[in-house]
Amino acid sequence: MTLVKAQARRAVRSVSRTVGRWTAGSRLAPDFLIVGAQRCGTTSLFKTLAQHPGVLPATYHKGVHYFDTGYDQGMNWYLGHFPTVKRAEAVRERLGVRAVTGESSPYYMFHPLAGERIARDLPEVRLLVLLRDPVERAYSAHTHESARGFESEPFERALELEQSRIAGEREKLVADPTYHSHHYQHNAYLSRGQYIEQLERLEGIFGRDRLHVIDADDFFAEPRPAFDAVCDFLGLPHWADISFGKHNARSRSPMDPALRARLEEHFVPYDDRLAAWWGRVPSWRR
Repeated sequence: MTLVKAQARRAVRSVSRTVGRWTAGSRLAPDFLIVGAQRCGTTSLFKTLAQHPGVLPATYHKGVHYFDTGYDQGMNWYLGHFPTVKRAEAVRERLGVRAVTGESSPYYMFHPLAGERIARDLPEVRLLVLLRDPVERAYSAHTHESARGFESEPFERALELEQSRIAGEREKLVADPTYHSHHYQHNAYLSRGQYIEQLERLEGIFGRDRLHVIDADDFFAEPRPAFDAVCDFLGLPHWADISFGKHNARSRSPMDPALRARLEEHFVPYDDRLAAWWGRVPSWRR
């Protein structure tokens, strides 16, 4: 995309969000949020859900990032990203079911304040979580952040630096709701793969019934049953005309086997706790 086109797109989004803020009272609040984990297929699930005629997704882009980095914008700004009640009523007339809307911001699951903010502002919302092999997730995240200019170190060195980079950052985020932490958001490769810590925190806030956890490898290997389960969770009818695919993937070179073995060992206790909590062995441990 050329610079002129990018600037024009940003201008259109800015105007649209302003209009959305003015009309917040006539807009739907999210019924679902895809909260993570990062690099686990959140974009693919969002794009798949958006094909369902009963889903009216957030406009402009999939992730609004209100409850993590944009909370100072205010609830009217947030609601301005979602479709109008009038559009939802048109869906009900056509399908006989209430339309649902939502967005996908995978930092919500890891940000220490996002859960409480979501629970306070969206007391009925349902949360979707995708999980994949945390070793592959870490490597994928490093490739992704490097491509975006948020990481300058090679993978193994970035792992060595992780604890020093994020030390004290969670506490700063909790102490100052306006604080943004680059390293906590972009360079927590191992910490963000310790899924059970994040799931237990979300369960404590929302309860188990409002969490739906999806094994990303199972979703991509056999998407139909996994997607139908998501529809059941959201109260949507099953829909046949859905195209499944992978989105936002990035190519990368093979990981060093010795490094992979060390990372797999690191995640064993977290994966064991996850399996006990989930009631199933995750695909990467079968």
